[in-house]
Amino acid sequence: MTEVLNGATVLARALKHQGVEYMFGIVGVPVIEIGLAAQAEGIKFIAMRNEQAASYAASAIGYLTKKPAVCLVVSGPGLVHALAGMANAMENCWPLIVVGGSCDSDQEAMGGFQEYPQVEAARHYSKFSARPSSISKIPYYVEKAVRTSLYGRPGVSYIDMTGDLIGGQVEDNNVSFLPISPPSPVSMSCPKKVEAAVDLIIKAERPLVVVGKGAAYAQAEDVINQLVEMTQLPVLPTPMGKGVVPDDSPLCISAARSKALQEADVILLLGARLNWMLHFAAPPRFSSKVKIIQVDICPEEMGNNSASGVALPGDVGVVVSQIVKNIKSRSVQFKFSADSPWWSLLRKKIEANVQNVQTMSNDNSIPLNYYAAFSEVQRAIPKDCIIVNEGSNTMDIGRTMLPNIFPRHRLDAGTFGTMGVGVGFAIAAAIYCRDYWPNKRVVCVQGDSAFGFSGMEIETIARYHLPVVIIIFNNNGISYGIKEDTWENAKKAGDLFITIPPTSLQPNTRYEKLIEAFGGKGYFAKTKEELRESLQSALKDQTPSIINVMIDPGAQRKTQEFFWLTKSNL
Repeated sequence: MTEVLNGATVLARALKHQGVEYMFGIVGVPVIEIGLAAQAEGIKFIAMRNEQAASYAASAIGYLTKKPAVCLVVSGPGLVHALAGMANAMENCWPLIVVGGSCDSDQEAMGGFQEYPQVEAARHYSKFSARPSSISKIPYYVEKAVRTSLYGRPGVSYIDMTGDLIGGQVEDNNVSFLPISPPSPVSMSCPKKVEAAVDLIIKAERPLVVVGKGAAYAQAEDVINQLVEMTQLPVLPTPMGKGVVPDDSPLCISAARSKALQEADVILLLGARLNWMLHFAAPPRFSSKVKIIQVDICPEEMGNNSASGVALPGDVGVVVSQIVKNIKSRSVQFKFSADSPWWSLLRKKIEANVQNVQTMSNDNSIPLNYYAAFSEVQRAIPKDCIIVNEGSNTMDIGRTMLPNIFPRHRLDAGTFGTMGVGVGFAIAAAIYCRDYWPNKRVVCVQGDSAFGFSGMEIETIARYHLPVVIIIFNNNGISYGIKEDTWENAKKAGDLFITIPPTSLQPNTRYEKLIEAFGGKGYFAKTKEELRESLQSALKDQTPSIINVMIDPGAQRKTQEFFWLTKSNL
């Protein structure tokens, strides 16, 4: 019997057929029917409070699963809000599909409700941006959107759905659902280039492996660990590359980051780009004579900011397997034993920096400094939890103080340096854990400023009973704040728009009270002991919670190896 389908149902069935499991978004005219149709087809719909957070959450699911989720937004302002998440996903190279409603096609150019050139606007933030030409063609556009988001360097696809496409009808025998898009093809590098890369590694005096989030996304951890174990090469992860080689591995030298980058003569770069996070591979942060072996899925990335070395375009896991096979085919004795000059230099620097951090961590002053607070968090949280970390000092110091033992267990501001991603990422991680890793905890550590970007999403956490523990490092400001007495003096001095520094937020704000409004548990901590007790209580049960930790407004990162955003002399 012929079934009559509306456009919303055709879209939802096509998405489900292509393997989409999750849809995040905010419904309204004209996309309410899409959200309902998605649920009817078995796609989990997570209703958010802001399109930015929805797009951040959907992109994080793409990173964790290697399958795109959908962000559903209304027309005009809804899409504009989601552009932030689209840009973030493109910079991080994460798969994401955004579906935007738009005014009826017969109202275009007439000033229709929330009319906006959405396909054109989205094109700047995506790999593929299009509007289906008819209801029957919707599955074609969905398959292409999914495939484009995954193939090559992952990124964003945008599908525009006019009101008449959503509500229009078609007989099911006029709709063809395309076969599910096959997995992204993997590619090898030229064997001769692989041999040249191995030659460089063998001859190197001070080699280094840098592991990026591209290696984590590629799920290449097994072969990368095989490589470093057989060669004993030191490993430096980028922030979201942490855990590919466990942070507690003796081969991980994060605590000697600057020294390793400055002194290395050969760097094997796995799924990381030579952008600001790696100082553009420029002196003085890198040796002017360093040779870099670049492994990246994107051929256009080869030679970017470094023309010296070997280019190995291809899938990280496949190319590293080629390197391992080439090494095994040779009778090579590597010279990087524990007592080698290179390892001795790195371990000396590691020991010095660890001692500096330990001194800061043992400080019991009130308010707490970052290291003292992080030391308590580090001891309390499960080793296998997914850590979401954002803020200025909170994120930078958290990158060193919160170890990751497993890959894809850290989510932070990433390549785009985006603030406000934290709660959306935490929601995505908690949903992912519920479906794939039951009982694994999600801990979100944020600065008070970062929390403010998307704080109302705690209602989303409470509504779906997601057991997220949010820890707010509250220093009364952005990067640094002011103390309460200074705040009072500023108020007395005159116009608050003139006297309060731009970096300052209201002192001693009780953020933990917010979660209590939604049935969660709030904790307030000023001392190590209070923080320790709060962490123990929050981690015992499955209730969403916020721990509000007061940090000295004047506390900063210690000048040391761990500061990422530093200048290079270009």
